[in-house]
Amino acid sequence: MEPEQIREGYLVKKGTLLNSWRAVWVVLSEDGVEFYKKKTDRSPKGMIPLKGATLISPCQDFSKRMLVFKVTTENKQDHFFQASHVEERELWVKDIKRAITCLQGGKKFARKSTRRSIRLPETVNLAQLYTLMKNQDDGVKELKLEQDNRVFNHCFTGATVVDWLISKEKARNRPEALMLATGLLNEGFLQPAGDLSKEGAEQAQETAFLDDTNALYYFADSGFFCEGYSSDEDVLVKEEFRGNIVKQGCLLKQGHRRKNWKVRKFVLRDDPAFMHYYDPSKGDDPLGSVHLRGAVVSAAEYVPDAKKYDIDGNLFEIITSDEIHYFFQAATAEERKEWIKAIQTVSNTGK
Repeated sequence: MEPEQIREGYLVKKGTLLNSWRAVWVVLSEDGVEFYKKKTDRSPKGMIPLKGATLISPCQDFSKRMLVFKVTTENKQDHFFQASHVEERELWVKDIKRAITCLQGGKKFARKSTRRSIRLPETVNLAQLYTLMKNQDDGVKELKLEQDNRVFNHCFTGATVVDWLISKEKARNRPEALMLATGLLNEGFLQPAGDLSKEGAEQAQETAFLDDTNALYYFADSGFFCEGYSSDEDVLVKEEFRGNIVKQGCLLKQGHRRKNWKVRKFVLRDDPAFMHYYDPSKGDDPLGSVHLRGAVVSAAEYVPDAKKYDIDGNLFEIITSDEIHYFFQAATAEERKEWIKAIQTVSNTGK
């Protein structure tokens, strides 16, 4: 009997022999993790057995890479994966941990009930706390703050976080709030933005987070960016990134010149309405952007040259206001529906 598939999607994986990172299609089953060069490949590049395995998240072995988790097999072989945003990492980590636990106990994999508990557990769930902090109405407010001739967008101070934790009764006092904030920092949910907060994090003391009005931080998957006063042109370019992040994740995108298809990480922002795309295996500098104001998005059943690259199903198209056509493939029909709905909303409301 074939093992049941639990989760599948794109992740960035570090090579086992080389230090290169590549986007791969990952399939989690009850007893292992398979990864493929392409979603359409029939044979996996490798398989990670989960019996006797351990998982560490976040994995901080790579200072320049966020949202990494590590799976170590029973024979002590390490495998490193990187997600495109916090929520995606947490979903993968939760399911892999549960699969490992079920194997250890000889039980069948079964998802826990998603029904919300009325009371928060006494032991703080940092992922749940992070979600509350990001709530646009009742969470920590993201601001544009100036410091040392630089402008930090979509960030907040350490003191603001501590104040919020106390005001929402997540901590009884400032020392307790500081320990919670340090946990969020160590887990990769919060990131240091300015020089002061970076120094605090690098000192690796018991409370690496700073309860300070001059220490700046940002949400790991927010629209944070820093700009100087170098030129008006630089500020104009950065204007694209001021919008709130509506949706993000990996899609296949057709290239404009060669018509080949590559996995790209996409970040959809609402005002101004832009969808930036990145090489998920590299840094945070975008490869390009799609201006969505007035754009039309729809499902597509046929894309020129797609069959040549074995691309079929869950396709959609964006036609911009200046009539540039972009073609994409989502991992599932449901994901395609979610992207189309989000892009339609942004193109109609964003400037």
